[in-house]
Amino acid sequence: MEQLKERIRRDGRVLPGSIIKVDGFLNHRVDIRLMEELALEFAKYFDISRITMVLTAEASGIALAAICAQRYGVPMVFAKKAKSDNIEGGLYQSEIFSYTYKKKVTQILSREWLTAGDRVLIIDDFMANGEAVRGLCDIVSQAGAELVGVGIAIEKGFQGGGDRLRAMGVNYHALAVIQRADENGIVFRGEEP
Repeated sequence: MEQLKERIRRDGRVLPGSIIKVDGFLNHRVDIRLMEELALEFAKYFDISRITMVLTAEASGIALAAICAQRYGVPMVFAKKAKSDNIEGGLYQSEIFSYTYKKKVTQILSREWLTAGDRVLIIDDFMANGEAVRGLCDIVSQAGAELVGVGIAIEKGFQGGGDRLRAMGVNYHALAVIQRADENGIVFRGEEP
């Protein structure tokens, strides 16, 4: 999606370790109009009429997932990183290794909010090694729900998470795939000679 790529070029920064900082418009300070455009773009790649739920991971994917859910007319639910006192009943749980926090995290979701009758679209802001999405897919499977697809705003293609999902046959689409990010800038897939 050219609009997203241009925004990354203009407002994104590459930090040491190939960290891509896009928190000025995507996952800290949120550009709502851009999120609406991303929701419209995802609708081109997934059969939105089939979904009953949008699922994401806490916390930075929540804004995009909520806007997508609102646009598609379905609820949104997110997997939490810690159990709180207000979660009742059984839980779905999936252990992942968080690239952002450099530690193991257990994603949890109340069984009350995801059931075997659901048809789920996973939406997230960023894909690095794919652990967060792998955990969400695991939760969908535990629920006996149907995974309709996985939509990611920005994929770090050089870290392999998206490639693993594609190889598994998941209906997966990233709106911007970064092939290289370093002191020389950001290069998107398909732009390298």
